[in-house]
Amino acid sequence: MTSRLVIVGGGPRAIMLLERIVARADAASDLRIDLVDPHPLGAGRIWRRAQSPLLKLNSMAQDVTVFTDETCSIEGPVVAGPSLIEWAQSWREGLLADVEIDDEVVATEARALTADAFPTRRLQSFYLEWFARRVVAAAPEGVVIRTHIDEVTEVRAVGAEWEVALASGGTLPADAVVYAIGHVASAPAAGSPTAVLADAARRAGLDYLPPAFTADLDLDAIPADADVIVRGLGLAAVDLVVLLTQGRGGRFERTADGLRYVPSGREPRLHLGSRRGVPYRSKVSSQLRGEAPRREVLTPTAIAALAAPGDDGRLLDFERDAWPLIAGELLHGHYRELFTGYPDRVAGTWAQARALLSTHAWDDPALHAALAALVADPLDRLDIAALDRPLAGAVFRDGDDAHDAVVAHIRGDLHLRTAPERSPAQGLFFAILLSFLALSEIPAERWNARSRADLLPVRWHTFFSYVASGPPAHRLEELLALADAGIVRFLGPDLEIAIDAGGPSGASFAASSPSRPGATRARTLVDAWLPPSDAATSDSAALRQLATVHGTVLRVADGERTLTIGRVVVDADGRVRRTDGAVHDALFAIGPFTSHPEGGAFTRPRSDALSFRQTDRVAGALLARLAGSRGGPREAAAAGIPELSRS
Repeated sequence: MTSRLVIVGGGPRAIMLLERIVARADAASDLRIDLVDPHPLGAGRIWRRAQSPLLKLNSMAQDVTVFTDETCSIEGPVVAGPSLIEWAQSWREGLLADVEIDDEVVATEARALTADAFPTRRLQSFYLEWFARRVVAAAPEGVVIRTHIDEVTEVRAVGAEWEVALASGGTLPADAVVYAIGHVASAPAAGSPTAVLADAARRAGLDYLPPAFTADLDLDAIPADADVIVRGLGLAAVDLVVLLTQGRGGRFERTADGLRYVPSGREPRLHLGSRRGVPYRSKVSSQLRGEAPRREVLTPTAIAALAAPGDDGRLLDFERDAWPLIAGELLHGHYRELFTGYPDRVAGTWAQARALLSTHAWDDPALHAALAALVADPLDRLDIAALDRPLAGAVFRDGDDAHDAVVAHIRGDLHLRTAPERSPAQGLFFAILLSFLALSEIPAERWNARSRADLLPVRWHTFFSYVASGPPAHRLEELLALADAGIVRFLGPDLEIAIDAGGPSGASFAASSPSRPGATRARTLVDAWLPPSDAATSDSAALRQLATVHGTVLRVADGERTLTIGRVVVDADGRVRRTDGAVHDALFAIGPFTSHPEGGAFTRPRSDALSFRQTDRVAGALLARLAGSRGGPREAAAAGIPELSRS
């Protein structure tokens, strides 16, 4: 009998899972796999071709791969393949007969692509779609793969198997179903700050754009020369600025004095602020000169100690148990590169600095005083608290003073992250990357509820993205040019939004910061960040059903209240936890909507990426389930899920 698997999703996460299944299958396999996604196979929603050619990855072409390599600590076989830049080079040399780039704009980009360039999402879509075709073609004879440009609306139990309903009206039988969906949109939860703000804006006749994928926003309603408040300074905000400036016909020119923006006259005026008040840190382009990066604080021994249940039964708290170790690791990464790569810029040795770091807490004033005695240049020093909140405690005379402070910060950040002689920033990058991978080794059940619900997915993941996954340097240069042109204004940190219903010109949003007097008013507000990965409020009917019918969502105690966090609880192998606490043996899930640490989809080559470890483990569990599915116990009855007759 043929085993039947349905994969809900067809983007890079789903295809990387499919690749692991195909790699683990053998010639004796008898398996039919159906993939369902309304968007193109491989690229999916986020990386589809049908989006602005101005939008780019925030990774260099040499840092993007979907193929496993020799560094991957996985049980399945390694199947090597080209990174994005290697793929483009092979296409240019005529070595990829199965690649046709039929978009001349993209083809021109691919011909000129260099390893350190930041490719467009449209070029990435060709790479991902090619990868998907390669995976399908590599399947053993007994593995049949079918794709459906459709959407899953429901997964239901029918006797001893499962039935997957499609928006087109068809159904697919399955012995196992895996939800492998990436980032999806979601409606604001009732009573949430976003929902309350949207309702108040509606009643006041104001225009509010809640968190969404920037490429999906309808920006035509924003008029030229209008004032627009943008809350958020991460990647979504950068994309928004691109679409409202270059996307409206403006252009940048390189002059002797630097980058200059030439407006089209159709741009709005953008007022940007956020909690930190500054953009995500620029991508690092310098090269390491000193000793190779390694884990000094979050060592395998330290991680094993954290992962092991203690005798007192106390669960881990991110801020108490992990953050001090992460901060120490970041200091080691920065100063190792400084002391071993630039001995002429320090007064002591790496051994001396390492001893200081090992014997002092990361925030001990005595540590910073001792390091300052060894490191003369303030730009060579690292303060973790200032790295996180560079404008904390600042007081500005007025809005112009706050704007100028952010501009100065961006200029300084660009220098530290791109100047060849400032490669300690690269040491910091590798330290935070190694820390991210180290923390992913700790089982989810070892963390307390607060850490699982908020500190890990929000506090830690946001800090990691801010430090290590910011925009390309040229995007920050463009922000500075836009500021010089009067298109962009920075509002400062700890941005607060209110609705002023009685202003002289009628109702407006009022944006203020406790760091400066006054407020900025506009009739349009954009919350420029991605919507939360909340399965329960997702725009995917399949995920909503998974969260509310088949699975258990994460819940956290907040004083006397119990908050429901819309991420589906899964075990280490990706099995969905049922409402009775047990796990389904045929329903699996992988992605940002689950309780697993978010590993992303495609990744950096030769980094033993979490995404490969997750997909390989889930693939192994899926194949084991399918191998034993013939004549197995009827899971639906055990789960208490109503059966539907085929008639």
